[in-house]
Amino acid sequence: MSYRERRERLVADLERRSRIADDRVLEALRTVPRHAFVPPGRRESAYEDRPLPIGDGQTISAPHMVGLMAELLEVEAGDRVLEVGTGCGYHAAVTAELVGPGNVYSVEYSAELAERARETLADLGYGAVNVRVGDGRDGWAAGAPYDAAYLTCAAREFPDGVVEDVRTGGRLLAPIGSRRQTLVAAEKRADGSLDRSDHGGVRFVRMRG
Repeated sequence: MSYRERRERLVADLERRSRIADDRVLEALRTVPRHAFVPPGRRESAYEDRPLPIGDGQTISAPHMVGLMAELLEVEAGDRVLEVGTGCGYHAAVTAELVGPGNVYSVEYSAELAERARETLADLGYGAVNVRVGDGRDGWAAGAPYDAAYLTCAAREFPDGVVEDVRTGGRLLAPIGSRRQTLVAAEKRADGSLDRSDHGGVRFVRMRG
């Protein structure tokens, strides 16, 4: 079975089990070749719905989690989005399918992973995704204000720098907690505070820096 056929089967299964309902998100998952972001020795497992190691102690998230996070952010074409934790670049590519590559700004702590992600994204036609090396807690002021921001790593709380970079009414999403983590969505109020909602227990690698 080809990678494309495996990808189609995975997405059909996610839809059948009602794990992902948004047609735009499902189409993004169908479009982005997850196997291209996975180390060669792991590619036979690329279309299993689970995290996989990508090196440097980091992982690529399970497809259903990437899709769920995209649904919760409710991004539209043209929205400007900040991602904290580029990793291998897969999640950024899915986001780029929804908002346009030039509207995605991604911060990665590891210089090695950032360079590899840039190369993979460029090879697949997502070269306009903006990737920089840095501490994601600081956000990325150059692209602010963002319509939405999300973390692909767990933090004790939404980082102040990220919250500051999101516009009033913008959306944030992150795994919050250390040992026990909860996926938390939030909308930024005019006074800078967050209107939060919880979306179940999750398990992500911890934010570095």
